[in-house]
Amino acid sequence: MRLRHLGQTGYLAAWEAMRVFTRARLPDTPDELWLTEHPPVFTLGVAGKPEHLLRDVGIPVMRTDRGGQITYHGPGQLVIYLLLDLRRNHLKVAEMVRGMEAAIIRMLGEAGLTTQRREGAPGVYLGAAGEGAKIAALGLKVSRGCTYHGLSLNVDMDLSPFAAIHPCGYPGLAVTQTRDQGLAFDVAAAGERLADELVREFSGGEERHA
Repeated sequence: MRLRHLGQTGYLAAWEAMRVFTRARLPDTPDELWLTEHPPVFTLGVAGKPEHLLRDVGIPVMRTDRGGQITYHGPGQLVIYLLLDLRRNHLKVAEMVRGMEAAIIRMLGEAGLTTQRREGAPGVYLGAAGEGAKIAALGLKVSRGCTYHGLSLNVDMDLSPFAAIHPCGYPGLAVTQTRDQGLAFDVAAAGERLADELVREFSGGEERHA
């Protein structure tokens, strides 16, 4: 699996690059993880409802082709795009989602933060039962048996734009970030740690967690 550190990229440019990569890949094309940050942007999933944007705060809104509802991306948030061949990895989408969540939970757990899934609401949340604020969001697109888009982890960012939306379509959903939970790493360090866990999760099955 190849890792690409892209720095800060425009959302539209990254999205188009993922589509180009996915259209061009062959059965033996290595899978890739793209690590990036985006300038401020709200993105609305393919079935996303515009009413989940509560007010105009001067941030562009982009309709995209991933699953899920509305979310916010901005500087200080780690974004990792997972360009994986599902068939070659013997994965179903639901298994991949659970694997992404497991990797985030392990990475944060090793740093001392307790997080968990929440049934029916993909992502990672504070607390042993996932009853707290959301710290990571997920959204995928599958094309020709391969995935693109991926996950975002709030690290050290301005969280105020989340107040202008129903995050991930859930009214009143609280969001948090690693800095506010006492974890000192920056986006680059978080990216290295989480990329290691994702490689472990999707490297052949031995370490895969359901």
